[in-house]
Amino acid sequence: MFSASQSSKAQFLDKARQAREERRELKERERAAVQLQALVRRFLCRCRLQREIRREVEDFFGTNECGSNKRSALSVFRIARKLLFVFNPKEDKERFEKLCRCILNSMDVENEPKVWYVSLALSKDLTLLWIKQIKDILWFCCEFLKQLKPDILQDSRLVNLHLTMLVTFTDTSTWKILRGKGETLRPAMNHICANIMGHLNQKGFYSVLQILLTNGLARSRPSLSKGSLTAIFSLPRVAALFGEKMQCQVLLADEVWECAASQPQWHFHAVFQRLAVIESHDLFRKFILFLSRESQCRDVCVCLEGSHTLCLLGNLVFLGSMNDQVLEEETAHFVGVLIQMLSYCQKYVSQKKSNLTHWHPVLGWFSQTVDYGLNESMPLLTKQLQHLWGVHMIRILFSDVLSKKLLENQEIAQLPAQPTSPQNSLPMKNLFKRAFQKSASVRNILKPVGGKRVDSAEVQKVCSICVLYQTTLTTLTQIRLQILTGLTYLDDLLPKLWAFICELGPQGGLKLFLECLNNDTEESKRLLAMLMLFCDCSRHLITILDDIEVYEEQISFKLEELVTISSFLNSFVFKMIWDGIVENARGETLELFHSVHGWLMVLYERDCRRRFAPEDHWLRKDLKPSVLFQELDKDKKRAQLLLQYIPHVIPHKNRVLLFRNMVTKEKEKLGLVETSSASPHVTHITIRRSRMLEDGYEQLRQLSQNAMKGVIRVKFVNDLGVDEAGIDQDGVFKEFLEEIIKKVFDPALNLFKTTSGDERLYPSPTSYIHENYLQLFEFVGKMLGKAVYEGIVVDVPFASFFLSQLLGHHHSVFYSSVDELPSLDSEFYKNLTSIKRYDGDISDLGLTLSYDEDVMGQLVCHELVPGGKTIPVTNENKISYIHLMAHFRMHIQIKSQTAALISGFRSIIKPEWIRMFSAPELQRLISGDNAEIDLEDLKKHTVYYGGFHGSHRVIIWLWDILANDFSPEERAMFLKFVTSCSRPPLLGFAYLKPPFSIRCVEVSDDQDTGDTLGSVLRGFFTIRKKEPGGRLPTSSTCFNLLKLPNYSKKSILREKLRYAISMNTGFELS
Repeated sequence: MFSASQSSKAQFLDKARQAREERRELKERERAAVQLQALVRRFLCRCRLQREIRREVEDFFGTNECGSNKRSALSVFRIARKLLFVFNPKEDKERFEKLCRCILNSMDVENEPKVWYVSLALSKDLTLLWIKQIKDILWFCCEFLKQLKPDILQDSRLVNLHLTMLVTFTDTSTWKILRGKGETLRPAMNHICANIMGHLNQKGFYSVLQILLTNGLARSRPSLSKGSLTAIFSLPRVAALFGEKMQCQVLLADEVWECAASQPQWHFHAVFQRLAVIESHDLFRKFILFLSRESQCRDVCVCLEGSHTLCLLGNLVFLGSMNDQVLEEETAHFVGVLIQMLSYCQKYVSQKKSNLTHWHPVLGWFSQTVDYGLNESMPLLTKQLQHLWGVHMIRILFSDVLSKKLLENQEIAQLPAQPTSPQNSLPMKNLFKRAFQKSASVRNILKPVGGKRVDSAEVQKVCSICVLYQTTLTTLTQIRLQILTGLTYLDDLLPKLWAFICELGPQGGLKLFLECLNNDTEESKRLLAMLMLFCDCSRHLITILDDIEVYEEQISFKLEELVTISSFLNSFVFKMIWDGIVENARGETLELFHSVHGWLMVLYERDCRRRFAPEDHWLRKDLKPSVLFQELDKDKKRAQLLLQYIPHVIPHKNRVLLFRNMVTKEKEKLGLVETSSASPHVTHITIRRSRMLEDGYEQLRQLSQNAMKGVIRVKFVNDLGVDEAGIDQDGVFKEFLEEIIKKVFDPALNLFKTTSGDERLYPSPTSYIHENYLQLFEFVGKMLGKAVYEGIVVDVPFASFFLSQLLGHHHSVFYSSVDELPSLDSEFYKNLTSIKRYDGDISDLGLTLSYDEDVMGQLVCHELVPGGKTIPVTNENKISYIHLMAHFRMHIQIKSQTAALISGFRSIIKPEWIRMFSAPELQRLISGDNAEIDLEDLKKHTVYYGGFHGSHRVIIWLWDILANDFSPEERAMFLKFVTSCSRPPLLGFAYLKPPFSIRCVEVSDDQDTGDTLGSVLRGFFTIRKKEPGGRLPTSSTCFNLLKLPNYSKKSILREKLRYAISMNTGFELS
């Protein structure tokens, strides 16, 4: 009973709650419906009002078009207020255009003050409303300018319209209301314009101009009209009238100036307009002075970021090139500003690609965001920047250096300078004319003399300019070569800069710069930057000059000056390494070292190819080889760096000795040396004499690297399949190695060819006719490496360019294929250099970027670049053609063969072992010394057998004949007769293995069974079984053994020996 009552109460309460919820929901729906109806009514009302206003605007402009243009300014103001009230850029674009045209038309009416739209500014009630209206209208013009595409005809017209609006209402010069008596109102009206300009500036006016100019100019062809450009130039001019603060904002709009001198279609017009602005207001000077304050320059760079900072830099450089007076007067500020801007960009220049870098066509890998919209304008920006290293600006900036007199003959010093053309094209110079002028001149040889204070204003100015160009080189990485070419264009800049360097400090030269390395002051850094710039430019110059220009015409530097400079560089680099500076070098110091070292090595390699320095010029007399070797044994860092960077300061024989020590140490490490406790592993091979190359290739090519370096024993099998007598104690392997090398390097086999003229060897381009030719070249490389590894000299003369490739020099950025070309084909080199010097139109010769070659009776066309056979050679690309042709002949044609041979060679000889040799020195390492044979040294290290001894009559005759009766050529033939190589070992005959020996023989070689007690006694006491006068001396080159009969007369010995070496008999196996 009780529970039933409770249940009915709960149901009652639930029903009541549900009823309340339903009533609340009903009220919410009614309120929502009312709100929706209100919103819809408001929307419909607003739409109706907008339609009415737009209809009224259209009626107003329609009537205006059909009737009179003289609508009152007040009516225009009112219709503009209505339009701006409902303004939507998408819907009202055409109406806004009509409004702008109407306003501009009102300003053109003569003698109708009430029609002039600007007259409302004089109304006490409407002044503030008019100012707000014109600000809104002008900003809407800016908004449209951001969206318009100047390359579209319709948009181009609208660009002109909106720019005209901006120019008209930010400059009072065209306002008719201010004429006559209205002139008194000009200050007030100027104040209104300044107010309008300030408002636009706050909203981003110059960003709008930047976008507009980027859209119109950042492309291969400009799309902005002359009128538009005139308007854009006028706007910064107007802003410049309103004080320094506004000028700073003008400067931030760097693209305003990017247009100048970059587009040929409007080049002269733009230059004229710009010069009028700049000269009338001296804006360039104000820009430079404003940016010369470090904090403001930094703020500008941070605001613009990398890409746009570079645009501003290009604009400033171009402005500087067109304002000589300002540039001369403000050189220090101009240089300082450019250094700051380049340094800002340099912070973000990266050496390699990463997830944080972007590619920039001028800066390279860049760790700031790159505006790719500017990419099309980069060639134009580069043209602007080219003025920085153009002749005109270099003459102005380096005026203190170029004013130095290098010529003693004053008449020659006054020779008229050749007219210069813009640096954009760098025309080819008349080399023969310059050579004639040089030959007529007399110049002091420039040597360090000292005497100029480094803290003087002149030195500081030159140092700053050098810092500028050095910073340019390290920042604008993608046009570095172009910059260097521009800096080396004036023949007298570098020698005069060297003369300037020679005068610095109390004593000049080395001591001053070594002191700078130890002083971390700004002054020291500037002096080192000067040295670095000199080295970079000089290295570039010498790299691009050919031998005629360096040795005969002596362009820029005399040979005696190159000797002085190389001596300075050699000492500087040596001191940097030996004093421990390079060990801990970082940043600028390391860059300086690489710059100086690079210039030094270019000179050294040029001297190796064709000598200009005296004997022992490159050696350091104060460096004792024994001290260096001790430090190398102790793994001292400075000794290792010396060997890595400037091994040429060590005498050649000491380096050869060091090389042999390195080989010996490796042999000991690999267990290849006989010891009391262990014997090295021996590899045995059997070789058929009739198939020596094939058997050697098959059995040795599969050997491991260590096995190839180890002991290899050879057993020869004759044509009948019978083993030849003899025990190989390195001698038979030596014969095998010599015979293999003799066969593979025989031009008849077509693995190698000989150069024209001196007949030196290099891989044959047509060697691909051999099956597995690359494996053959690798095998040849291993055999050559084995010979060098074992100290076996082989008479194989290589072409100089091929030796350079073996050393890896061709991978250097300073390597020039043209310089090495004479070592391949001197006649071909002369033909190519004649093209370089050709004064006429080279296209008349009908050449293309291709090379036609007769390959086994068929004419084959090799394209030097893709599509090269259709690309003609012109005056603009003939230098590239010369380098491409040389590179093709010496590298591309034999690239795979060379790579295979180098791979085999380096499997035996480590690259770092031979990097301490030049190309000629490597040839001597392979083929022995090209010096005269030292008979005393040979006699001292000769071993005698068969009863012969040093005081034996026949032996005395032999040495006397060699010394007094034989010519140097015959002595070389004698050495080849007994050792198979006409050149002595580099370190002397003490290192000839096996040692040279002479044995007394009684019978012919086929009856010879070796020494017996009787034969030895007979030989010792000169007892002959029978007269050997009819027999010739023979030799066993594998053992470096001379078999000499016991002749009775000296004349017989001389006759038989001369005959034997000329007929080259011998090569017997004992």
